[in-house]
Amino acid sequence: MVQAVKINVNGADHEVRAEPDSMLLYALRDNLGLHGPKFGCGLSECGACTVILDGVAVHSCVTPLAAAHGQKIVTLEGLSVDGKPNPLQAAFIEEQAAQCGYCINGMIMTAQAFLDHHPKPNRDEIKQALNNNLCRCGTHMRIVRAVERAAGMAPAGAGAKP
Repeated sequence: MVQAVKINVNGADHEVRAEPDSMLLYALRDNLGLHGPKFGCGLSECGACTVILDGVAVHSCVTPLAAAHGQKIVTLEGLSVDGKPNPLQAAFIEEQAAQCGYCINGMIMTAQAFLDHHPKPNRDEIKQALNNNLCRCGTHMRIVRAVERAAGMAPAGAGAKP
């Protein structure tokens, strides 16, 4: 039975009409036209669909839309400030952390939620925080350096060289 579910996405209130057991990922992509969260595995194994739900990184491919009712959701599109990348996004760009780029949404969203709660992590904590996100291209060390840079741990200009 189709129901109206109220969610706040990137600071704007929305009413999404969908089956309550449909996944949050589909509401974000199909109903709201947001394409930051990607469909990767549909099994909560890759992290490409990660969004921040009330301050916690969640895999939207397995999060029922009904579970997000009345909650605040942030997608990749909601991180930018006045159309410019936020510090974490800028660090990913500076470190050239993306190769194919498919995992980067999930990596950034997971890292953002982590940094919001742990602003000065060490390298091992960063690796552990990103453990549930997969990158098949192998840019793991650039991703870790980007998170370190955003946390103020890497010196400016220490990025990857072309």
